[in-house]
Amino acid sequence: MVAREGYTIIAVAAGLALVLAVGAFWVESWLWRGPMLVLAAGGLAFTLYFFRDPERTPPSDALEAGIVAPADGRVVEIVNEDAPLYLDGPARRISIFLSPLDVHVNRVPARGVIEHATYRPGDYLVAWHPKASEKNERSEFGLRHPSGTKLLFKQIAGAVARRIEYDLQEGDTVETGQRFGIVKFGSRMDLLVPPSVELCVKEGQSVRAGTTVLGHIRTPGADRARPPGAPSASTASPVRRSSAS
Repeated sequence: MVAREGYTIIAVAAGLALVLAVGAFWVESWLWRGPMLVLAAGGLAFTLYFFRDPERTPPSDALEAGIVAPADGRVVEIVNEDAPLYLDGPARRISIFLSPLDVHVNRVPARGVIEHATYRPGDYLVAWHPKASEKNERSEFGLRHPSGTKLLFKQIAGAVARRIEYDLQEGDTVETGQRFGIVKFGSRMDLLVPPSVELCVKEGQSVRAGTTVLGHIRTPGADRARPPGAPSASTASPVRRSSAS
């Protein structure tokens, strides 16, 4: 499947590919014709590949009180910091970096109600820059789980990506792994959770939106079965204090 947000760019890429292909057959020398055809086919293929939108089904044990990755990519940081926005207190931040080759469709990390949704224009620092979370163009969403636990997740544009799209609004009821938007080209996703959330993810780990479980929300009387081999909060990689906070 192809993400609907990419339709316009795909149409432009297809038009350019057609122009290059037609032009290539007007050129007599294969010294020019070959590269033009490769550029036409390669450019269109990459555009289609970038905007792919595969089906994702969250693990059954994560549907009620689980937290899944909101984006594909690699976990580059897990740090402690103060979160004055929405969480209004101490939090652990999980930062996921998306390369241009990752799926860029974003998904809601847990079920609940969206209580905060805002877009903030900003700079275009490289996505892994420590200040990117505070200074770059971004969208911010505060979600309250039925247990009362609050989560905050952010779509953050990088040096190349300058277009954030989403379809969440305050008051929306969402489900775990629900598709909600896209950041075009290289970017970053931050997820902030309160200390009570039991994390089972490590720095350097590759994750997939909607299917990789990052942690569990502690709910009264809940008896969760941990997946075999999944690290507990005590065995996950050590949490560091953010130097940017």
